[in-house]
Amino acid sequence: MHVPGEPRVPVTIRDVASDAGVSVATVSRALSGNGHVGPATRDRIAEAARRLGYQPNDLARSLHGGATGTIAVLVPDITNPFFPELVAGIQAVANEQENLLLLCQTGEDPTTAVRELRHLRRKRVDGVVLVGGLPATDDLGAAVGDLPVVTVDRDAGWPASWSVRADHRGGGRMATEHLVELGHEQIAHIAGPAALTVAQERLAGHREALQASGIEPDESLVVHGDFGEAGGYDALRTLLRRRREFTAVFCSNDLAAVGALRALDEAGFRVPDDVSLVGFDDIHLARYLRPSLTTVRQPIHELGRRAATLLLEAAVGSRPEQHDVLDVELVRRDSTRPVRRGR
Repeated sequence: MHVPGEPRVPVTIRDVASDAGVSVATVSRALSGNGHVGPATRDRIAEAARRLGYQPNDLARSLHGGATGTIAVLVPDITNPFFPELVAGIQAVANEQENLLLLCQTGEDPTTAVRELRHLRRKRVDGVVLVGGLPATDDLGAAVGDLPVVTVDRDAGWPASWSVRADHRGGGRMATEHLVELGHEQIAHIAGPAALTVAQERLAGHREALQASGIEPDESLVVHGDFGEAGGYDALRTLLRRRREFTAVFCSNDLAAVGALRALDEAGFRVPDDVSLVGFDDIHLARYLRPSLTTVRQPIHELGRRAATLLLEAAVGSRPEQHDVLDVELVRRDSTRPVRRGR
């Protein structure tokens, strides 16, 4: 019995074995789930562990090749509203499975990612959800080693066995088709970073929609940004300096649309009366803008949940190679309207 005021001595696996009247090896098998233990004995051990307040030593367990109950997620930028919602989906599954989640920010810097992955391997995490368009360099591959990795959404060539992403090309077509249906023909596109697959896919979908409608894509109406507000603002100003006529803008993500909206306002253009505006992602801020933003919705929370589920199954060897593509949908709000003829 613990005496109040005195230090509490940690309960060990030997204490549980003694209380349950079994060997230490039997307790280890029962608590880890590895090996056969009879139902009655397993119940007796579980009751002894509960009564004594036994807490498994994750580090000791990991040194014996077992799981630590810890996973990690590497994201490019925790200030982008897309990523907290994604992490919330991962966290939900981690909580359900009683796993600890570690969060790391890479800033899309391969050197930082390599350093963080090496730290995580030393911590003996069970697996990593890797978010972002990091190039699959030899250093990155060496840092991962045999650690289970699931890539999410913005992968740019990482050779993982498991991945989850949204239908970016389909979303790009969807956004542009919506504008074409409203009568727009001169449609500008603020693209994401040219090196990222996700930006390339959204741009490809945009071009496909134009060509399918009989509109020749105009490369002078395409400007690459950086998926941030400042990038969208600067890209829109670049479009204006080119003095090319456009009646609508499809932005490669919602934050770029926020910046573009500010640049249009400063230039004296009203959205949607003068220029229609479409984003991509449907972050929670999109509905609160003025005007509220028409956008392509990614199932952000579900992307996180699916990635975490794949990772936990992959970590115990119960999931073969899998690549999931989740559907997107157009959310119509107030930032788009039929084109004004004779503008």
